[in-house]
Amino acid sequence: MARQPEEKTTGKFSSEDSALIRELALLLDETSLTEIEIERAGLRVRVARNVSIATAMPASLPLSAPQPAAVATAAAVGTDFSNHPGVVPSPMVGTVYWAPEPGAKPFIEVGAKVAAGQTLLIIEAMKTMNQIPSPRAGTVTQILVEDGQPVEFGEPLVIIE
Repeated sequence: MARQPEEKTTGKFSSEDSALIRELALLLDETSLTEIEIERAGLRVRVARNVSIATAMPASLPLSAPQPAAVATAAAVGTDFSNHPGVVPSPMVGTVYWAPEPGAKPFIEVGAKVAAGQTLLIIEAMKTMNQIPSPRAGTVTQILVEDGQPVEFGEPLVIIE
């Protein structure tokens, strides 16, 4: 919480400030946003959360899950895959997950052969896990999204050739 320069910050929150912070935190949970910032009556409040799979895993699991060998993130920067004949676009807005649960084996990896209808990824939208099926049989040549990444409708997810 940051106040305007003319006020002194004492490190203590008023009950109104605390209520506002709680309200914003609840709004983050309800909307799946990661950050909210407002300014009202000279009071500026920013509430953010750091979303990562590692922090959501039980302590008994390793902190880093195995990742597919070649994820096309560097190649995807500056390259438009939306018109690629093998692209699988996102059918919805949400958060992509490579595996059915944290620490589990990913559904697909680069180089894997897939059948039509096989689950490629999961997209979480409005607290619902939606399996994204392969529209055709082929070989996964590129995975264009990171695990836990938010995606937009129509955004390229995977290339199957």
